[in-house]
Amino acid sequence: MIPFRFSIPLSFLLLFLITACGEEEHQNGLFPLEEPEKIDALIDSYVSEGLYPFVYVRLEGKDGDILYEHGSTNTKYIPEKEVDGTSWIRIWSMSKIVTISLVLDLIEDGILSLSDPVTKYIPEFVDLKVATTTNGERLAAIPWGPERANACPVELIPNDSVMTILHLINHKAGFYYATTGFDCLDSLEALQNLPKAQNTDEFIQRIAKLPLVQHPGEAHFYGINTTILGFVAERATGKSLKNLVKERITDPMLIQGLQYAIDDTSVLLPKFSGKDSMLREAYPGELDIFGPDVPDYDIGHELYLGGEGMLATADGYADFLRMLLKRGTLNGHVFLEESTVADIHAPHTQLDNPYGYNGYNLWVTSDSMRIKGHGDAGLWTGGGYEGTHFWIDPKREFVGVIMSQMNFNSPEGYSRDDKIRGAIYQQLFAKETN
Repeated sequence: MIPFRFSIPLSFLLLFLITACGEEEHQNGLFPLEEPEKIDALIDSYVSEGLYPFVYVRLEGKDGDILYEHGSTNTKYIPEKEVDGTSWIRIWSMSKIVTISLVLDLIEDGILSLSDPVTKYIPEFVDLKVATTTNGERLAAIPWGPERANACPVELIPNDSVMTILHLINHKAGFYYATTGFDCLDSLEALQNLPKAQNTDEFIQRIAKLPLVQHPGEAHFYGINTTILGFVAERATGKSLKNLVKERITDPMLIQGLQYAIDDTSVLLPKFSGKDSMLREAYPGELDIFGPDVPDYDIGHELYLGGEGMLATADGYADFLRMLLKRGTLNGHVFLEESTVADIHAPHTQLDNPYGYNGYNLWVTSDSMRIKGHGDAGLWTGGGYEGTHFWIDPKREFVGVIMSQMNFNSPEGYSRDDKIRGAIYQQLFAKETN
């Protein structure tokens, strides 16, 4: 018997090897950074100069390999331990993309639809009113500044639009935070003290007493829209947002370090402020995004805020970001279809902004970021109320997380994310050029 032989043409073999090497270079060739000590020193400076109580930065490749990490902690303010990738952080608005992804998963399963009226799940909103100036001017159209302070008192008129799930995702529903600059709206929302509601139903009852800032669908106006979106998910499924995240996101994708509430064995970091141009612990009520109080993260408090209420470690949140980077799949589990992830970073709102555009609450940068030396075009970015930031680089296939806990930054500290990200990309560009 003549033995069977499989012959590969030499030209095909060379093409395969060249392609494989090219893929390896694309995935890993830019790391490690040539001068990581320069990034370390920059991060350290924000802590040593008293601008932040700590800063932790982590870059992960698409398969979870740590490409860079460094943390710096001021032991005067946080004496217990160094903050690292396993420390629990209040991520605030970085919760939004998690909730939106969860709702898109429910849409894929046919449980929800983008065109569903919100009142289908929250009938308490059927009689919501819309606030305008006394001469009928749209509040959402008034630019930030003194003009808003002079817009009160307001007139309440009937809502003439159908609020949909898509409006909630795109911040077009008309909900807002207690920091709009319209004193008459801010004080009304602060009076409701929304984070102290005992559960979803009570929160909805409180918010139903407030007017919208616009007719749904009119414009992008940032607010608690994603929190209402989470309540829609709860009522559509009969499950809490806490359990939905666990059952659909963290358990099947093996993500540890992303959840609602923690028990007494874990201590959250203090809240800090730079409002007086100096670093100190924040005063009660100083973080006034909801008014007098903020979420308490008590494991016994059955209120889960999909726009603001999650906790995460840098490690856990980077895992979630890698799911988006890998177009909906992580650790062998397909969570979202590739077309759905494409919708998340596709242009949806703020399309005339020179700095980029908004996807589904995911900011995609323009070339202005590269021109300014802050990063690159096409990054998917976001952040949170207490100094957290993330970005996804789909071109180079890595994710970045910058963690701290700080509000009311001084001017020197406000540019932190741009400078750290910019320093990283300066080295990446140099390596690509060479």
